Amino acid sequence: METSAIILDGREVSEKIRENIKKEVEYYLQRGYREPSLAVILVGDDPPSLVYVGNKRKACEKVGIKSFFYHLPYNTKLEELLELIAELNAREDVDGILVQLPLPPHIPMQEVILAISPRKDVDGFHPENMGRLLGRLEGGFIPCTPLGIDLLLRHYQIDLKGKDVVIVGAGFIVGRPLSALMLWRDATVSVCHIHTKDIKKYTTQADVLISATGVPHLIRGDMVKEGAIVIDVGITKVGNRILGDVCFEEVKERASAITPVPGGVGPMTVTALLLNTLQAYKRNVNKG
Repeated sequence: METSAIILDGREVSEKIRENIKKEVEYYLQRGYREPSLAVILVGDDPPSLVYVGNKRKACEKVGIKSFFYHLPYNTKLEELLELIAELNAREDVDGILVQLPLPPHIPMQEVILAISPRKDVDGFHPENMGRLLGRLEGGFIPCTPLGIDLLLRHYQIDLKGKDVVIVGAGFIVGRPLSALMLWRDATVSVCHIHTKDIKKYTTQADVLISATGVPHLIRGDMVKEGAIVIDVGITKVGNRILGDVCFEEVKERASAITPVPGGVGPMTVTALLLNTLQAYKRNVNKG
């Protein structure tokens, strides 16, 4: 059966948004303002993290955002990392701070997140920003992957009001903040996780199915409702192949719209980071 599923193209949508970001940055530079900036901290030499950081820095450069890169050794102590963050918090020429996750096991993630100023927390993980998201309060930063997914759905004019949205994966970075954002859009939200007894019972009822587990091909064709919209957040390297959580070839036959891997949610996540950095910058240069 030939699929009629719309491919939700994150690369194409990202390019359009990034072009607008570039124009907005140029607007400020032409009026004599300093360039926006993002400080990126990487601890250790995790190969995927090195790639992600490289992609983020290239994306910054293309839209006119300056990036400061701090590559710290794996054995960096928590105190040393917190000292660097405190220094970046105090710098007026730094708009956003991003600490690439995952961190080495000897560095507690929560302590690092708490150390970043909420006004520079462009990842959106600080409790103040998470609280603003839950409370639907203006002025905070929305975590990048949930924001990227929301932007993608909006671009394709997918209305979530009254829809059953099922999120597979209850992680701190995607699942939990995404559930709050989907509630903003008036969806009815279910979140499945490792202790959910029968995931298929939920996924087959979903009008919109979002998977963010990092388990390759967890979502098969028989787990998806006919005509569902499927968003695949997972990205795992298996040999020379990049696989998502969703078995694309099976699911595209049932879905009405689906994101590819790669080229779906990934570019949108980086674009959301650029938007958050631009927001931090505008808040800083306009505060006078």
